[in-house]
Amino acid sequence: MASRPDSQANLTIPNLITLFRIILTPLFIIFLIQGNYRKALVVFILAGVSDLADGLIARTWQQKSRLGSYLDPLADKILMAASFVTLSIYHQIPSWLTVVVLSRDVALALGVLIFRLADIPLVIRPTLSGKWTTTFQLVTVGFVLLSKILTIPPLLLLGLFWVTGVLTSISGIQYFYSGIKQMNKSQGNGAKDGGSG
Repeated sequence: MASRPDSQANLTIPNLITLFRIILTPLFIIFLIQGNYRKALVVFILAGVSDLADGLIARTWQQKSRLGSYLDPLADKILMAASFVTLSIYHQIPSWLTVVVLSRDVALALGVLIFRLADIPLVIRPTLSGKWTTTFQLVTVGFVLLSKILTIPPLLLLGLFWVTGVLTSISGIQYFYSGIKQMNKSQGNGAKDGGSG
């Protein structure tokens, strides 16, 4: 009986919106494959608006849940990965940038897995560079799609590619060093506990 409120709490409006955003990703890819960049841009904007909406509703209506804390970043990563990989395949985004973006996310996921397997407490605090990375990744994809509809200066796109690549690398390095510090701290505390026994 005690688990019922938790299960119902997970079926919140923000979580349903997040699931809707995940469902939008295959539709977005289909439009890209078809070369229908106008519709792809509409879906991409809709996904972005839904991301803002679920966060706003969760805070305003006090509907934050543990499921949502996992689903929301997962939905963002799925959309970003699909965007960069697909646009890279169709030579709209440099392959090196896609490698940088995916490598950072894979490294972070492996880091979290290692901490879980080693039973080491992990605290992931969003960094300023991480927030800017997410922003520029979204802006980059948006402008690439927009460039297929309107005339966008190539230098602007090139600048976005490099800024996004640099920010992604910096945030990845910061998260890496943060993880190393937490691991060393945990090992140090473990050594103290063992020595005190």
